[in-house]
Amino acid sequence: MFESKVSSARFLVALLAGIMAVPGLLSAKPISPDFVELAKRLNPTVVNIRTAKNIKPKQRQQRRQQNPFGNNFFDDFFNRFFDEMPQQRPRREQSLGTGFIISADGYILTNNHVVNGADEVMVKLSGGREVKGEIKGVDEKVDLALIKISDKENLPFAELGDSDALEVGEWVMAIGNPFGLSHTVTAGIVSAKGRVIGSGPYDDYIQTDASINPGNSGGPLFNSQGKVIGINTAIIAGGGGGIGFAIPVSMARTVVSQLRDSGKVTRGYLGVRFQPLTADLAKSFGLDSDKGALIASVDKDTPAERAGLKAGDVILEFDGRPINEGNELPRYVAATPIDKKVKLVIFRDGKKQDIALVVGKLKDGASDSSSGGSNEIEKIGITVEELKKETADRLGIRESRGLVITVVKPGSPAEEAGVSPGTMIVEINGQRPETLSAFIDAAAALKNGDIVRLLLRRPDGSMHYVAVKAE
Repeated sequence: MFESKVSSARFLVALLAGIMAVPGLLSAKPISPDFVELAKRLNPTVVNIRTAKNIKPKQRQQRRQQNPFGNNFFDDFFNRFFDEMPQQRPRREQSLGTGFIISADGYILTNNHVVNGADEVMVKLSGGREVKGEIKGVDEKVDLALIKISDKENLPFAELGDSDALEVGEWVMAIGNPFGLSHTVTAGIVSAKGRVIGSGPYDDYIQTDASINPGNSGGPLFNSQGKVIGINTAIIAGGGGGIGFAIPVSMARTVVSQLRDSGKVTRGYLGVRFQPLTADLAKSFGLDSDKGALIASVDKDTPAERAGLKAGDVILEFDGRPINEGNELPRYVAATPIDKKVKLVIFRDGKKQDIALVVGKLKDGASDSSSGGSNEIEKIGITVEELKKETADRLGIRESRGLVITVVKPGSPAEEAGVSPGTMIVEINGQRPETLSAFIDAAAALKNGDIVRLLLRRPDGSMHYVAVKAE
């Protein structure tokens, strides 16, 4: 009996020693967070946003062409006829979205597309009380908006976390108003980080399998500690399921700070156009990897030109941060303070070099030409990128190369002309752009009011022309 107890004791000691010998085992994260407690604590920080927009009717032409009889009788008759016709009344367009309170004094973060063009913003708190909201500022490029409400008491607010520390596989929870169903809670995991979905030059999305649907836009994505690590923004539906994308809160922090202080966002600017660095291109330049951003051209009178950058340079590091993929560069540049002197590590003529550069300011309404293979053509409201296999698979495109429209901005001239995502660009004003840079150059020459003729190829292979008016 005594020997049996000794053996059991030795076994327990050995088991405990084995457990303690495994690094990090005793401090491992829980398998699943307590979603019940998280929902109770965080629901009051999430709000329902209802917007209204007054759509004015198009003005009727009041004056007809002068009649050929040199007589004003018919003119007067028809003018009276049209004046007496019932006038079209303005219609009111409403939409729903989500937001979340980020400070006790009533600042609320949401998506720009939730409040874009709204004449009225109403915020419904978790208790059912509805108050009027004021749009303090918007940032179209990353689709964020800051709203302010006033209340006599301090409001419950969500704490912003660290999305940079987020790891693939972590539990996350979303709260929002999908299809108008307020305070719906869903959960899932982080499926991927750094996703580029073609929505603009600053793509850097968190991908999650937590259920996100129309109405979730602008709502928070929480980690297991109850801190916001993302703003739910986009979905890709199909195949019986959906994939959700959230803006990392690390990107939103700088935007929120600027919107609160000045109502607008300023960004850094280089003035280069670059393209993806493929393995073959890297080998041709003498590089041993395809990490970096390959400069295709340098715009005149820009920080890049003044620093001596030129086509064929490969940017390996920007301000101490390595460039693993080309699309990282626009984000790093945009987040850099204006007039800051930074060091770039480039690869030129078979060797590394250090380049000093003073970051400029991106002009209001402009897009930095550092596009990483995609670019938003704001004058007509589309985002274009060079076709890649994953984009072709996602959009159901059979072609293997060319230029594809990945985003059509709501309310843009392109949308009004019937342009849709997934169509290939064959011609612009009779010219066939072979590269993204060529298309950007053609679009940059457009002036307000110009009519752009596009020849497009639909996913089914059919071709059609559209005329789009540049704004």
